[in-house]
Parts: sequence; structure tokens; C-alpha cells
Amino acid sequence: MHVPDIASLRIEYESVGIDPADMGDDPVEEFTAWLTAAVEAGVVELNAFVLATATPDGVPSARAVLLKEIGPEGLSFFTNLDSRKGRELRDNPRAAGCFVWLDLHRQVRVEGRVVQLPDEIADAYFASRPPGSRLAAAVSAQSEVVENRAVLDRAYDELLARHPDGDIPRPERWGGFCLEPDVFEFWQGRPNRFHDRVRYRLEDAGWEKERLAP
Repeated sequence: MHVPDIASLRIEYESVGIDPADMGDDPVEEFTAWLTAAVEAGVVELNAFVLATATPDGVPSARAVLLKEIGPEGLSFFTNLDSRKGRELRDNPRAAGCFVWLDLHRQVRVEGRVVQLPDEIADAYFASRPPGSRLAAAVSAQSEVVENRAVLDRAYDELLARHPDGDIPRPERWGGFCLEPDVFEFWQGRPNRFHDRVRYRLEDAGWEKERLAP
């Protein structure tokens, strides 16, 4: 088996740095501006981020999910509530997320508590999904062991036969969460791995902004 020489892989970052003095006082607004820059730069799947969760006794897990809304309350995403991440988010309602936009040499990290979104919000988003995605969500017991792919395909085909237009109600086991950040960190790659990092921390008096060493 050929093993690539990963140690020799290196891209030198030449990006312009970031200065806390030039950044806004509200990290949500700053994050929205960075999202807009990613859109304008044509970053692929720019709303994808790695979501890290943990069990109550501290066993971590991480996976990529899609951000579906950003607002003053936080970052919203949707999933199977009975999946591993769904169970961990209910049992230990804190999480961390990391957006990585390599084309821009940027990362954004978030940390905070997590709350489940109301049913009416989950209903509205589920109804907006493409029919095939609704069917897939309804038949998949996410994170559970299945015998083979044929089991999944058969369940999908049977549901499609009953609902050829994909117009089905939201399953009770499918919903959304909002990550309500108390930490934002904006990371900009710089030459010589001497990067810029700016962190916002939510304190009683509001957001505190500070520079971190790379």
C-alpha cells in the first residue's frame, strides 16, 4: 500500500491579517460578514462545519453538519434526534463547531450551549426540503447498525411507493438544534504559520474581544 508523504505537504499562507481593532463588537455580525465573503469567493459547501459533542462522562465525537440559519440566538442545524449526536446533545447540551474555508485560509470556531428548536421551526424546515431528502430522513434510523445497503434501499422504495410526491410529515425523531455561542474565534492564516487569532468571549457585560497567540 502506498502511503503519501503527508509530512511534506505544505501550503504557505499569504493572506492579509486581521486586527481586533478593525473587527466589530458583535461576533455574530462579524461571522455573517465572513460568511458573505465566503459566498463571494465561491467557497464550496461554505455552510458545512464540524460539530463536536460529548457524552456526559466526556467521550467526544465529531462529524460534519450543515448550518441552516444564523441569527442573534445562534447557529441552527437539523438532524435525527435519535442519532448519536442527537442523544449526546440532549444528554450533554454543550457543543463546539469549526468552519474551515481553506480557499480563504480561514477558520471560525464556536462554543456554547445547545437548545432544541421548537417543533414549528422543525416542521417548517422539513417541509422545505426536497422530497427525496424527506423520504430519506423518514426511513433512516441514523447511527443504528443495518445489515446492508439493500435494507435501506428497500425501505426507501417502499415509502416512495406510498408517497410518490414525497409529501410526508416530519418524523418525531427528526428536528433541529440551536448552538448558542459564548465563544467565537476567528482565525486567519498568515505566512510562516504565524497566524492571526481573535477570540470573543461572552461575559456579563457583553462580548469581550482579545487576540490570541497563534
